[in-house]
Amino acid sequence: MQSSTDLFTEFNYKRYGLQPKRDNDDDPPHAVPDHYEPIIARSSSFHSPSTSPTSRSHQSSPNHSPRLGPSRLSSFHRSHSSFSSSPFKWNSWYRTKRVKGLLLLIGLLGSFFLVNWILLTRLQDEAVHPITELSRNSSADLVSVSVQGKWKKTRKGKKPPKGNYERLLALAAHALAENKREPKDLWQEPFAPASAWRPCADQRNWKPSEGNNGYILMTANGGINQQRVAVCNAVVVARLLNSTLVIPKFMFSSVWRDVSQFSDIYQEEHFIEYLTSDIRIVKELPEELRSLDLEAIGSVVSDVDMGKEAKPSFYLKHILLPILLKNQVVHFVGFGNRLAFDPIPFELQRLRCRCNFYALRFVPRIQETGALLLKRLRQHTGHIGLLDPYLIGPFAASILEGRGNHSKKASKYLSLHLRFEIDMVAHSLCEFGGGEGERKELAAYREIHFPALAHLEKTTKLPSPSEIRSEGLCPLTPEEAVLMLAALGFNRKTHIFVAGSNLYGGQSRLTALTSLYPNLVTKENLLSSTELEPFANYSSQLAALDFIGCTAADAFAMTDSGSQLSSLVSGYRIYYGGGKMPTIRPNKRRLASIFTKNSTIEWRVFEQRVRKAVRQTKHVQTRPKGRSIYRYPRCRECMCRIE
Repeated sequence: MQSSTDLFTEFNYKRYGLQPKRDNDDDPPHAVPDHYEPIIARSSSFHSPSTSPTSRSHQSSPNHSPRLGPSRLSSFHRSHSSFSSSPFKWNSWYRTKRVKGLLLLIGLLGSFFLVNWILLTRLQDEAVHPITELSRNSSADLVSVSVQGKWKKTRKGKKPPKGNYERLLALAAHALAENKREPKDLWQEPFAPASAWRPCADQRNWKPSEGNNGYILMTANGGINQQRVAVCNAVVVARLLNSTLVIPKFMFSSVWRDVSQFSDIYQEEHFIEYLTSDIRIVKELPEELRSLDLEAIGSVVSDVDMGKEAKPSFYLKHILLPILLKNQVVHFVGFGNRLAFDPIPFELQRLRCRCNFYALRFVPRIQETGALLLKRLRQHTGHIGLLDPYLIGPFAASILEGRGNHSKKASKYLSLHLRFEIDMVAHSLCEFGGGEGERKELAAYREIHFPALAHLEKTTKLPSPSEIRSEGLCPLTPEEAVLMLAALGFNRKTHIFVAGSNLYGGQSRLTALTSLYPNLVTKENLLSSTELEPFANYSSQLAALDFIGCTAADAFAMTDSGSQLSSLVSGYRIYYGGGKMPTIRPNKRRLASIFTKNSTIEWRVFEQRVRKAVRQTKHVQTRPKGRSIYRYPRCRECMCRIE
């Protein structure tokens, strides 16, 4: 018959699914783990009321664990006779107390593992609800995450919709709340190599063109940025063909719906006067040519009649002899990116730069409003930026007005161009998490505004949206843009000016941006309705204000490197920036690969990968062959390198 000690030891083993360790068992499947042995040893000692020979013989028996030694509480039992006098009461009391203790311990351990499992599951498998706006006045910048409704567990196999970055946005909010010091190079270019280039496109090495081979009319399509490129190309073509350029006209676009003409945006007289040493420019055709039916005589050349980036030889062969010299006039309709960047003679390429950086100045009312915009962006600190004189001309001095005797420290700001308008979104053929409703809406838009693309979509097997995204051909969403900025290290107090605020999906798409960066503004925020009223319904003139706000910024971030505005802004900053105007150009292909891991990637790893992807695009380079001279002006035709 077993003693009470043996019975309770066996009870403990059976209760917790354990078996006594045998001498010949190295590590049996159900052996007592090491962390249970001291507990069993102590429980055994409670059942030895004395250190009698009988008790010791049982303890030394091979049937019991060799780790169970003599009772260390013998004196305790002798001094408390009320317990030792009744073994049954003693065993019952201890058994209840011991079981409760073990249950409490197991419960605490179980609760700990359960809480950790729930948190891990929520981070990986469930959607985190939008983040509430962080308190601007909190000295600790604590994060408050608003969770609306109950947690809903994601079904197995069900993928979250594309563009769903709630989890990463929550991690970004926590990272920004820590208020870490910004990286040293965040607001800087690689100064030494960048400052080695200086502007010199204003230098000329030829005589003025007489323009006696006829007249060139040009009607440019697209928005203000496409029109700017078209004007520069038309100037070069006029010089190439020794012809006279008539002040360019702009087409009415069904997308932009703007009736603005050249003189509504640019200073006409300055344009004519500055380029007098290059080409002859007039405001209109001579009277004898105005009555001609240009289409009837074959003098109209549309964008369908000539390919993109045509070489100079095309104009000499197909325009000069058969049209211009014969009819004395040619009209380029829908003229845009119709002149190649290479091969172009040196002086013609320099003329292209000269037109873009010197001949095109905004009209005074745009400059004046632009100066007011910059003054408010810099919070009235009386700071004149490096590029202000080139952007707003004589109105740069007005920025100093009203600064008082004690000027505040110059306030830096970041400009961000969100190229996420419906035309860009629809043309990209990408998907942005809106499901079937989004697909139908964008398909309907393509039918109206991009019929050729819509037809191609129906008749040709095109890459899937996921394949397009993996190649980095989708515009960054506002959510992706703000995650990029947070990962780069811009702190929560950063002042951000957003251009292109007419976003697909409405102003609600700015929620992610304003939640993480409350000091985010647009021109509509900074300028009153009265100040904006002269530009109402003129999208190109409003875009000119965005151009000024982006170009003058201390740092500029683009979301689509193929955007004309981003290209023109970044090139302008390079040309006049003196190596002090950094531009963030994301590698969208690399970023697409990073964003696909949004449900599992840790924030620290996300930061490292985003910074590496952006850092690789920040190096100083000369213009690659065939690339835009407006975006990459670091070449001997536009800029001179200081050896």
